[in-house]
Amino acid sequence: MDYMDSGLRYTPKSDKDWDTSVQFLPASDNKKLEKKKGPGKIGAVIGVVIFAAVVALMTGLLVWHFHFRKDVRVKKMYSGSMRITNQVFEDAYENTNSTEFKALAKQVTSQLKTIYSKSPQLSKYYVGSTVQAFSEGSVVAYYLSEFRVPAGQEAAVDKAMSSMEKLVDKEQRTLFRPGNSLVFEDVVSSALDARLISTSFRNFFNFAEHARSNEVGQIQSPGFPDRPYPSNTFIQWRLRADHNYVIKLDFDTMNLEEDCKNDFVKIYDSLVAIESLVMVEMCGYFSPSEPLTFLSSGNVMLVTMATNDKKNFPGFRARVSQVRRGSKGTSCGGQLTGERGSFTSPNFPNYYPPHILCQWSIQVSAGKAVKLTFKKFFLSEPGQENQKDCRKDYVEVNGKKLCGDQPEGTVTETSNSNKMEVRFFSDSSYVDQGFDAEFEAIDVKDPCPKQFQCKNKRCIKSALRCDGWNDCGDMSDELNCKCNSKDITCKNGLCKPMFWKCDGVDDCGDRTDEQNCGGCKSGQITCKNSKCVSEKTHCDGRDDCGDGSDELDCGRASDTRCTDLTYKCKNNKCISKVNPECDGTQDCEDGSDEENCDCGRSMFKTSSRIVGGQDAEEGEFPWQVSLHIKGYGHVCGASIISPHWLVTAAHCVQDDGRTRFSQPGTWEVYLGLHTQRKIGNAVVKKNLKQIISHPNYNSFTYDNDIALMELDSPVTYSDYIRPICLPAPQHDFATGNNVWITGWGATREGGFAATVLQKAKVRIINHSVCNDLMEGQITSRMLCAGVLSGGVDACQGDSGGPLSSPGGSRMFLAGVVSWGDGCARRNKPGIYTTVTKFRGWIKEKTGV
Repeated sequence: MDYMDSGLRYTPKSDKDWDTSVQFLPASDNKKLEKKKGPGKIGAVIGVVIFAAVVALMTGLLVWHFHFRKDVRVKKMYSGSMRITNQVFEDAYENTNSTEFKALAKQVTSQLKTIYSKSPQLSKYYVGSTVQAFSEGSVVAYYLSEFRVPAGQEAAVDKAMSSMEKLVDKEQRTLFRPGNSLVFEDVVSSALDARLISTSFRNFFNFAEHARSNEVGQIQSPGFPDRPYPSNTFIQWRLRADHNYVIKLDFDTMNLEEDCKNDFVKIYDSLVAIESLVMVEMCGYFSPSEPLTFLSSGNVMLVTMATNDKKNFPGFRARVSQVRRGSKGTSCGGQLTGERGSFTSPNFPNYYPPHILCQWSIQVSAGKAVKLTFKKFFLSEPGQENQKDCRKDYVEVNGKKLCGDQPEGTVTETSNSNKMEVRFFSDSSYVDQGFDAEFEAIDVKDPCPKQFQCKNKRCIKSALRCDGWNDCGDMSDELNCKCNSKDITCKNGLCKPMFWKCDGVDDCGDRTDEQNCGGCKSGQITCKNSKCVSEKTHCDGRDDCGDGSDELDCGRASDTRCTDLTYKCKNNKCISKVNPECDGTQDCEDGSDEENCDCGRSMFKTSSRIVGGQDAEEGEFPWQVSLHIKGYGHVCGASIISPHWLVTAAHCVQDDGRTRFSQPGTWEVYLGLHTQRKIGNAVVKKNLKQIISHPNYNSFTYDNDIALMELDSPVTYSDYIRPICLPAPQHDFATGNNVWITGWGATREGGFAATVLQKAKVRIINHSVCNDLMEGQITSRMLCAGVLSGGVDACQGDSGGPLSSPGGSRMFLAGVVSWGDGCARRNKPGIYTTVTKFRGWIKEKTGV
């Protein structure tokens, strides 16, 4: 049958819809409206000719409409599954070539055709169905159905398919059904992801794997690990486990193109790609330390992979095994007693399975209450991040539903008695890492001894009240406050740290902290030198500011006058674009702004969930270096800028009475290190060839606090060892921008050090405000940064370590940790050496 000849025919519009409010006015001269005598013979002939022409025209239009007009149709594919309750699963159903499979599949497709015939909207466009697979329970059939839908009717067909369960019920209530008809339940149907049926695919691969007890299988993308995966390819792996087992899929490598619109892997809790049963979609490069283990709800799982024609990567490898249903990781809930304890979502910190319901009953001593605190809480789904009603996955405590991503320790619930019920629910689509919770018995009358109790029942130190930081998570510790003289008193009653003043960010919420900043009037722009000029002078070709800042970002390529603020290309021509280097766009005629750009990027896809004072992911900051004194251990940090050279702080390499820190032989350099004293395969140990401290370093003021270290041999880059981008001298690190500080927390005097590399997000502080805070000690070669989020007291950045500033998809070395509290503890900004001021010196000494 020609699909293009089927479908809806043209139906002319009805003329019955007159506007009944229209009335015909009476004629003023009735004689003018009287009928005239009929036309003569000539008029009759003309009339007949005209009538014949009209008929011919209409006939031609109808012929064109029905036979020659292009009938535009859209291919629509729907996937689904149905449980056949009056059949028993046979092993032969696993083999699509078996006689048993073909017989049952034929029966399923026949009934699908009957089902679709019950819907006028579907029967007209239905092409056919194919059964993709069967699984146990009694027998579950997985199918694809194809429709050819006239353009513009897609939404109507989607709506009709959404009521597939009702259509099945309608078909099964039909009188005179054959006695051997299949009985369907648990009907699931959804439109197939359009990317899975791309017309650009040239290669198709299908694999099947049946897991066995005490065996671990393996699946991987074609070519892995010897060559990149193929272009324009669709691949699927159908995974099965034995009855009463579930599939465990554990990725040890995931390295795809960053954009999921191009290359991606999708995992389904099914044997066909049903979008309502998708568990996760992945792309990019994940660190091996990132937990990527998934469990199915039943004994089947589908892994799909689609690639386009560009930028192929190594791909993935995963282990496949089966886990008995009810074993650790697959089960949850139960009775919890005692004065304190903990519990997690199933499979934590890996991904919990879909379609699960857990219930915990907690009981503590009589007369006490139960306090529940979530240390980790990750329950979010695409498109549901900001939902308040928790319609998807959630935890329910005391009848209150909780979902989304929540900061560590901020979700707390307290019972009114010595008992508490906790329920965890996950629906059939998209899974997450879940939660880690702990409970304790508390005194109802004094739930926070010697502490402040937040409105959300969380307990915090009394000293954290009214300090400008949202320690409670619900702002209750910052309400009804009386600010001290060192804080900003917001008009709305909040108190904020003084170093947030005039940074271009409305921290108060009512702009109190951004008032009286010497800003310019409306209709004016503020020059870099703080002069005010009319916004009409921006990009007018004249230097109205006096420093050329009104002529920046003007879109001109190479006719810009060179100033201290303009970017100079290798051919000595200047461009007005701010921060053009390594942004992926060639702005210089000679392309020099995009040279030497293999820098500033973590190879791994890192989580954006954790902010402030937390463990960094392995490989997240691959330019971070740990400097050890031989026989002693870690004392300073540094940054990789090339295979031969590191940047650190000059104060790290100054001799004292006991140790000659200025001598290369004193040091051992560890690159690719994540955890101190854990020297894995990714770590490279190097010695130094020379140390160059800045000649103008002042040990009293810490001015010019920068030094260079040359390795005794070049380091080979890897996923864990890469350079950070050096900024051009004109690079603008604007006040208020977020930057990252990292380190292990050691001081040169040998203070306490963190074992795992720490990271915290900080914010660049207004230079003049910082100078006032630090009583005039800030020079033009220093940069200040403070913590954006509270609660990072444990993170003390290393001296000499990097202040990493995001610029597009790369990180630039904005500063070197110099003095103050390196990780910018609360109300105490950290002071960093401004790298742009030393760009020429670095180039002179290293050639970088």
